[in-house]
Amino acid sequence: MARETDNRDRDAFAGGVAVITGAGSGIGAGLARRAGELGMTVVVTDINQEGAARTVGEIEAAGGKAEALRVDVSQPEELDRLAETVFARHGEVRLLINNAGIETVGYTWEVPAARWEATLNINLHGVIHGVRAFVPRMIESGKEAWIGNLSSVGAFGAMPAQTAYVVTKHAVQSFTECLYLEMQLKGLPIHVSAIVPGMIRTNIFNAEAGDGEPAHSQAHRRAMFEMMRDYGMDLDEGCRLFLEQMAEKKFWAHSQPDQSEQIIAGRIRFLQEQIPPIMPDIALQIARD
Repeated sequence: MARETDNRDRDAFAGGVAVITGAGSGIGAGLARRAGELGMTVVVTDINQEGAARTVGEIEAAGGKAEALRVDVSQPEELDRLAETVFARHGEVRLLINNAGIETVGYTWEVPAARWEATLNINLHGVIHGVRAFVPRMIESGKEAWIGNLSSVGAFGAMPAQTAYVVTKHAVQSFTECLYLEMQLKGLPIHVSAIVPGMIRTNIFNAEAGDGEPAHSQAHRRAMFEMMRDYGMDLDEGCRLFLEQMAEKKFWAHSQPDQSEQIIAGRIRFLQEQIPPIMPDIALQIARD
């Protein structure tokens, strides 16, 4: 069964060009490595040039093809330049994954304006302008293509002290749903997926990722980091599952469907019964610690 799925991956993606933002580390790097394994030419973009180069080195060491480009997705003009460069160099893009994102921790009124703006610009506007920059060229090529936008299980719930991140993921999820419908309405051969990571082992909660946050946010970061480290899914396994589901043209691409279903069920209850927001157990645990 796994071999058949792997063949579907290769049938869909081998020989094509993949563009992945925020691919210098974390889920972006995992997706880039997997795309390389499937025989794609991977354009690895990240604001961290060294991180992007490291991912390219890993892909090439495994026999794949990749190139690194420094891109700041918070700047729409950089995404325009990226699209122009990639299409001029390669002629088409088969797989676009708008992955770049940061976690922000702190109470809503304590997060500095600069950190709020960075979170909105990277997590949300980076996705919106990635689509805006690439889709017209994808349409013009007339080729079948895939777009994956990084949502989260956080898109279906609420988490105190992670408000900035959760707000962006709710918005990305809605944006991706609308984008899917637009492709249907226009009859375009572009398949859209919401990539929904659950608890996956990445560095998103590392202490150094919290520059510009309130000082007391570090305890929250440490608790979340330790939970992901101890109970999270292997990164490469999650990324393999994401690309399998995208190859199957599924809108929903989950790492841990059971975890997603549990959180979505809570959201459904909240909306149907119009009860107050439900406090996550982990939030209470962190507050006690």
